[in-house]
Parts: sequence; structure tokens; C-alpha cells
Amino acid sequence: MELTLNIDYKQILGLIYQLPKKEIEKLTITLQSEILSKKPTKSIQEPIMDAPTWSDSDILDYQKARNHIDKSRIA
Repeated sequence: MELTLNIDYKQILGLIYQLPKKEIEKLTITLQSEILSKKPTKSIQEPIMDAPTWSDSDILDYQKARNHIDKSRIA
């Protein structure tokens, strides 16, 4: 058996404000610990290190193409 409730943010806040102070403190601690326990997202360094790199031949091909484009712009 499953029960689904559609409650918006304002309704949740209204319910929270009805709790006794001690229950609100418990809720705060629980939410903070849940947030802190979430696995942090990858650092910016990891995707950069996983990115594809150019080989020496790729760089040479790029330089040749760049030189060709530069020469064609002069004329």
C-alpha cells in the first residue's frame, strides 16, 4: 500500500511552525546531518583530469591549420 501526498513548500512550513520548539530543533539537526552526509559533488579538478587531451600529432595538425588560416586572411 502506498500513500502519496502533494504538499507545497508553504504547507510544509506551516506544519513545521506548528511543532513544539524541541521538535523543531530535532528536525533542524536531522536536516543538517542529512545535508552534511550527502556525498559531495566532484571537484572541478576531476572532470578536468578526465577530459580528453591532444596528442603531439593533433597539436601539429592544429598548428598547420592555424597557419593556413592566418595566411589566407592576409591576402
